[in-house]
Amino acid sequence: MPRAPLAPVSFNSALSHSSADKRIHILRAVGASGSISQAARDAGVSYKAAWQAIDTLTNLAGAPLVERAVGGAGGGGARLTEQGRQLLAAADQIAQARHQVLGRLRRDGPAATQAPLSHLAIRTSMRNQMPCSVSAVEGRGAVVRVHLRLDDATALVARVTRESVQLLGLVPGVAVLVLCKATAVTVTAVGASVGASRPGTNRLAGLATRVSRSAEGDEVSATLDAGVALVGFAAARSGLRARSRVWLDVDEAALVLALPD
Repeated sequence: MPRAPLAPVSFNSALSHSSADKRIHILRAVGASGSISQAARDAGVSYKAAWQAIDTLTNLAGAPLVERAVGGAGGGGARLTEQGRQLLAAADQIAQARHQVLGRLRRDGPAATQAPLSHLAIRTSMRNQMPCSVSAVEGRGAVVRVHLRLDDATALVARVTRESVQLLGLVPGVAVLVLCKATAVTVTAVGASVGASRPGTNRLAGLATRVSRSAEGDEVSATLDAGVALVGFAAARSGLRARSRVWLDVDEAALVLALPD
């Protein structure tokens, strides 16, 4: 059965994420070695993770980036398509331009304005974005628990796949952005009879700053004790108001990790 045609090429999507997550590096290694398995070894990831990286880039670009090569001394392998080569060229140009801009900022701009710039490059529907650092990576199976800390040492845990850990290079000390939807955060009053948090759930303490009431549920904006803003939802007619002490619960699996560029 013939393969359905892909959508028009869109390098904007493929290059809108940090290349530090190894996907571009893996694609480049495929072009250099002509082998997915060799590219995986060069990048220090599993064969499965290398294919995941290529599949993700292909989906984002809307065009095949790698094709199987038949024959040769090894009996076959992989090679970049013309779109794959164009994507790498575009990635090089973006990296060069970014290096020049950040170099000028380091020379001319106040130091305080430099650190957050990389965070502004991420556009997403997820309203909650928290700068964290990795403190530990736990687990040897397909699913890994990544332990994180906010600036005040508030602890969080995110559950991700082993391949994501490899592709993002998640090791202790790495800075990440933790993202989650507002609808994934459940807000309750401190002192209410809500019981202990469930296993696999992060419970964060904060102070409500705004409450928007509706029949479907009260939307609560809160400031965590770490000073980070978070948005979630409480039950309708929750009785919460500004300056109420609240718990904000979010499942470990609901947290998404992103690398600032």
